Amino acid sequence: DRLKLTEHTLVILSSDNGPVLDDGYDDGANEQLGGHKPAGPLRAGKYSIFDGGTRVPFIVRWPDQVKSGVSPALVSQVDLAASFAALTGQKLNPVDVPDSENVLLALLGKSETGRASLVEYDQGKERALRAGDWKFVFPGTTSDGLGPWTGVKIPAPGFLFDLANDPGETNNLTKAHPE
Repeated sequence: DRLKLTEHTLVILSSDNGPVLDDGYDDGANEQLGGHKPAGPLRAGKYSIFDGGTRVPFIVRWPDQVKSGVSPALVSQVDLAASFAALTGQKLNPVDVPDSENVLLALLGKSETGRASLVEYDQGKERALRAGDWKFVFPGTTSDGLGPWTGVKIPAPGFLFDLANDPGETNNLTKAHPE
């Protein structure tokens, strides 16, 4: 503001994924939760296959280019490389950033579409696939994080969630949508 750069400066605020409680410190974090939900309405936390462990906060501010609002676009921090390259007119070698997609129009609020799909979590047998508002969690037993989120069993055929209507991942839709 002082340098009069605010209107022409792109600022992105983001963070690591998911809250953690039982991280090995004897700090009473689990016991002192009370009614607090560290991941808000999202299920679980750090090291979890559920959105409480995989989603990250992501705020874009560029007053001269981006209007205020909330976007439904699916983006990943890994997309920043390809998106910044597009913004600055640079060429990237796909070998250097094979998973990065150019989602610049979504970042700038000019499109509500980001990437089509995203592997949210992948630790051997623990993985989920996100496509639009849909999320499929593959069957298996997850390590599922620290604290109260350990040892969640995902039975076959897996879990299917409609995140637009169920952000807390409470309603498994695999029987209603076997396809």
